[in-house]
Amino acid sequence: MTRFGYTLLTEQSGPKDLVRYAVSAERAGFDFELCSDHYSPWLAAQGHAPNAWTVLGAVAHATERVELFTYVTCPTMRYHPAVVAQQAATLQILADGRFTLGLGSGENLNEHVVGKGWPTIARRHDMLREAINVIRELFTGEVVDWKGEYFEVDSARLWDIPQVPVAIAVAVSGDRSVETFSPLADHLVATDPSPELIHSWHDIRRATGLPAGTRVIGQVPICWDPDRDAAVARAHEQFRWFAGGWAVNSDLPTTAGFAGATQFVRPEDTAEAVACGPDLDAIVEAVRKYWEAGFTDIGLIQIGDENQDLFLEKAAEPLLDKLRAAAQ
Repeated sequence: MTRFGYTLLTEQSGPKDLVRYAVSAERAGFDFELCSDHYSPWLAAQGHAPNAWTVLGAVAHATERVELFTYVTCPTMRYHPAVVAQQAATLQILADGRFTLGLGSGENLNEHVVGKGWPTIARRHDMLREAINVIRELFTGEVVDWKGEYFEVDSARLWDIPQVPVAIAVAVSGDRSVETFSPLADHLVATDPSPELIHSWHDIRRATGLPAGTRVIGQVPICWDPDRDAAVARAHEQFRWFAGGWAVNSDLPTTAGFAGATQFVRPEDTAEAVACGPDLDAIVEAVRKYWEAGFTDIGLIQIGDENQDLFLEKAAEPLLDKLRAAAQ
């Protein structure tokens, strides 16, 4: 059965609003909630970037049922992997076992802020692989000493270990990252509805004797609004960066860079990429390609802070009903 989630988009909402939306989304019937982990918004028009871990701690306390994910945390530059391990273990305790640690190789936009430069994609993958191994070691609750190519850990121990182990989901985008991370992760995060990528992930895991049951977690932006023109305008203002694709989005360092890179993206271009307006059936069709590709968990991004309450109050429940009926 396909699960449908709600995205706590830190780039477009403040921390108190995010917690309130999390409670409303649980009440509306979403199965899980994804929280972005950014230091900056993509575009200045989005206007926010609170700390994801602080927000998730509050959300864990305020909710009871929904699963929680970081989507995704980069544990290599802005955070040392030993710090991520501690944050994840603590959050799992607060969430009573509902948390999954989503990890990725990061974006320049968020990681350059600590002044360590921006490595090549091959080096970022190597760093992420080592970071996952460090995190796994610390999750054992034993004292860890580690001296690797990228990270050092000196007599570190997590003193608060959750009863339910923290599962790790890793974002991949191509053959090399699938080969690298499928043996290391519990679950797969992907941005594109590519059946080939998902089949490759499962094939490698089967060939190495790893357990079945890997979840495939994706995310789809939508812009529901009673007024389609208003929805298109909002999506263009705040989400036209989405048109750049991963190869561009991972390397641009600033909101000004994203504004410049997307200056020629037209509202109609955004409307072609994002389902906009009141038509719930059109949103279902935009999401369909993800479950047909093999995604088990699909998180929706409702674009814009100003109508989140209206979306959660008026559209979320009937939309979930339509999605679940179509995905059966």
